[in-house]
Amino acid sequence: MGIVKYNPLSELRAMQEQMNRLLDLAWNREPGEDLREGVWQPPVDIYEDSQTVVIKAELPGMDQKDIEVRIEDNTLILRGERKHDQEVRKENYHRIERFYGKFQRSFSLPHTIDQEKVKASCDKGVITVILPKKEEAKPKQITVEVK
Repeated sequence: MGIVKYNPLSELRAMQEQMNRLLDLAWNREPGEDLREGVWQPPVDIYEDSQTVVIKAELPGMDQKDIEVRIEDNTLILRGERKHDQEVRKENYHRIERFYGKFQRSFSLPHTIDQEKVKASCDKGVITVILPKKEEAKPKQITVEVK
């Protein structure tokens, strides 16, 4: 029997391939399967600058009345429901790749956010939530005196 060199990355690679297969089974719909409802989350971008933290969520095709944005216990909650178009019956579809049903995303807010000044807007199917930072949380430049 020959000596085989141990490669720790091969085990990680095998585990990643197994996880990918499991996720593919969970997320890919097979032909003839019912519509997926209530199993989706809108994708978001989160970024910050010295003044604010910004969260942008993609919610195309949704009415503003079907989207709720609120803050509870230092948590920003984005929830809503994308409803299926009632004009077209489910059996008339050949393929459905968009998700329908209820969704909810939650984001823990740092204590540096001024919750009283949070604003949300919607433009072209993208919800933008602007979370301004408190004054004391903003970086301050300190000048150094030369003697």
